[in-house]
Amino acid sequence: MFESDVFERTELEGREISANLYNFTIGLVLCWGFFVNYLMVGFVPVELIYNIPTVAFFIGYFISCFIGIWLFSASDNPIVSFIGYNFVVVPFGFIINMVVAVYDPALVMQAIQLTGMVTGLMMILGTLFPAFFTRIVGALTIALLCIIVVELVQRFVFGISSIWTDWAVALIFCGYIGYDWGRANQIPKTLDNAVDSAAALYMDIINLFLRILRILASRNN
Repeated sequence: MFESDVFERTELEGREISANLYNFTIGLVLCWGFFVNYLMVGFVPVELIYNIPTVAFFIGYFISCFIGIWLFSASDNPIVSFIGYNFVVVPFGFIINMVVAVYDPALVMQAIQLTGMVTGLMMILGTLFPAFFTRIVGALTIALLCIIVVELVQRFVFGISSIWTDWAVALIFCGYIGYDWGRANQIPKTLDNAVDSAAALYMDIINLFLRILRILASRNN
């Protein structure tokens, strides 16, 4: 998971907006990212992505994500932050495109619906119990790093994969959604912070979606 210091902000930078407009902006920015991903899946041939050399693809992926995170983390201008957000959305869209191409569209739709329901639930819990998610975020980060190491060893050393790691990562990102949503509503409510909060939540939600899709596919098999 890519980290930023969005939720460490305590000082007001820019004009504060109403809570309703703030949350609406978060939702609107999230919907924009999902819409861009939808367009990429629909109109970018997956064969075109596979033709990109693997090393070049992943270098470009990480460079784009880090540039995007740097832009929306460092800037207090919502326009610049939104540009940074798109630097994250596009490379994630390529990954989504490659993943969903191998699954039945009905299964993908089921994963989208389940992700939406889980995200809504975690946002409610994050609103009700922000202190709880703040306490566990350190454990979530350590657990995620451990799972990443385990998955790398499984794949490149033993050539296997385990469904339990998908469940573990899905649960971890559920925790991150609760944490990020709770923190998003504790920092100053500005347009820039709304965009930045949406960017952090977008990465949580997409990672959750990809794991839920794999879990559903394993169950059907």
